[in-house]
Amino acid sequence: MREISPVANLSADEYFVTVSPVAQTFIETIRKRKLIGTRPLPSTTLIDQSKLLTADTRKTILDKISRLVDENIYGRSEMCEQFASLLKFSLNYVGLQARIILGTSIYYSADREIFRWQHAWVESGREVIDGNVDILYENPFVPSSVNVAPYWGTINAIPKDRRLIPDKTRKPSKSDIDVSNIWRPELKIWLDEVIIPNRS
Repeated sequence: MREISPVANLSADEYFVTVSPVAQTFIETIRKRKLIGTRPLPSTTLIDQSKLLTADTRKTILDKISRLVDENIYGRSEMCEQFASLLKFSLNYVGLQARIILGTSIYYSADREIFRWQHAWVESGREVIDGNVDILYENPFVPSSVNVAPYWGTINAIPKDRRLIPDKTRKPSKSDIDVSNIWRPELKIWLDEVIIPNRS
């Protein structure tokens, strides 16, 4: 099982011994779930209203990207920008125009705001892909009342349990070495082997 440390000059095991006992317990829980194959995948709860690609292709791409960013030692609940970067790359690679959007995501329950934070998602034409939100419950900074499903569909039909507000002053990071040196090259090979030959 490969693990990615959030600190560039430390391995995952070296990083593990530097964090608090609470953080170690959290990491150990994530590790156990990875080992037994019970990590959640976006496809299982995806609200899919897209006309891009095919339903199976959309789900397969989202799940592949989620497995990659989930290699982070803390899992993928804080990996929205990395997820969006790999999704944008994937869509561009198969011939679709796509862009990363950074901004604020506001979550609602019964029309009442329950949480907001800085978020990243992808837009392609008139569609939005908010693909990494099924895992938010694992993030200790996110209230347990936040329970939203990934969404891929038209911008004007975004579920009412969230509001995505772009911030044009924020730009995607270009310095994430895990994305550029590890995940994107592997994703390119996978797209060539799995997605490109089977595109209809």
